[in-house]
Amino acid sequence: MNASWLQWVRGIVIIRVQGERLEEFVNRALASGLQLWSISRTSDGGLVCHVVIGDFFRLRPLLKETGSRLHIVARRGMPFWFKKLEKRLFFGIGLILFFIGMYMLSSLIWTIEVKGNNLLSEERILQVAKQEGLYPFQWSFRLTPTDELSKRMAQKLPGAAWIGVEKRGTKITIQVVETTKPAPLPLLSPRHLVASTDAVVTDIQAETGRPVVKRNARVKMGDVLISGILGDANNTRTVVAKGEVKGLVWHEYNIVSPLERKVKAYTGEKRTIWYAVIGGRALKVSGFGKLPFEKYETVRHMEQTTWRTRKLPIGRLKETVWEVREETVPVSPEEAKAAGLLQARADIIAKNGPKTVVRAENILHEKTDNGKVYMKVLFEVEQSIATERPLVHMQGE
Repeated sequence: MNASWLQWVRGIVIIRVQGERLEEFVNRALASGLQLWSISRTSDGGLVCHVVIGDFFRLRPLLKETGSRLHIVARRGMPFWFKKLEKRLFFGIGLILFFIGMYMLSSLIWTIEVKGNNLLSEERILQVAKQEGLYPFQWSFRLTPTDELSKRMAQKLPGAAWIGVEKRGTKITIQVVETTKPAPLPLLSPRHLVASTDAVVTDIQAETGRPVVKRNARVKMGDVLISGILGDANNTRTVVAKGEVKGLVWHEYNIVSPLERKVKAYTGEKRTIWYAVIGGRALKVSGFGKLPFEKYETVRHMEQTTWRTRKLPIGRLKETVWEVREETVPVSPEEAKAAGLLQARADIIAKNGPKTVVRAENILHEKTDNGKVYMKVLFEVEQSIATERPLVHMQGE
């Protein structure tokens, strides 16, 4: 007998019964008004039958009285169908909520980047953007169309010739093209170019003005190199002297270089700290407590979550803290001497410009004492020696 739709609604349990008094078990069950159907014998001497859920719980006394054992083979019907659906329902709801959360996160504006601004401050640009409804954690669907937003921002920023607003995922880029104004020309008065120090001239190139000295000439500080006065005694005019004059200059340095130097070494000990990153904020989730290292260096590695080809504003940050220690390493006198000379050359170039060239060096005195090398060195340097001096007109000229 097939189950009726009413039995399916109530729930059906298919059972297998084992025992010596199976006929008595079936007869007593039917006599008690229990619904058993589709009763059949199994190869091992047992029987299989169908029973509704309500009658299934009334079988226990009969099983005990007839010494039979019961095993559930299958469950069918609406109650069991709803039970399966309930388990899958929670999974489905969770999956739906996950995608809703991902959609909501990807619909927010997380970061705003400003590019191309030199004269306009970033704070002013972001302030105008906020007035137009563009700011972090704003819903992207509430934004004004980017072309209209660009026009409005350009109108409120007088120093901007053009503003472009580009949206990529959760990031907004504001590209600024500022209005270019020609730089005012400096008001130059007539002048000479004179020697800034004692030197031997090695090269002189005059753009305007009259060269007064030649190559290999010795000059003292203040001597005119390129004159701003043109013409003769009867007919003169003044100009702004321009040009480049190079000369050999001698610099004397007292150098002290130690016979040891400190180097940094890693001990191999480290601590790893993890942060959860949401937008531009990081929340520490592991590695709490005071660092056990006196000296250390930190290396950071960001792992950003991606969905398809889009980078999401969430991820994690790994911070590795390495213990370091300083060690003192002995240095030979020759190494200390070379290090001192190198530092002196770098100082000369830094003070006199990148076109400065150290032509020669002469160690006048050298000694080693108290773990240091002492040297007096005379450097021969080719450098720019021209400086400006205004022309002063006297009354009656």
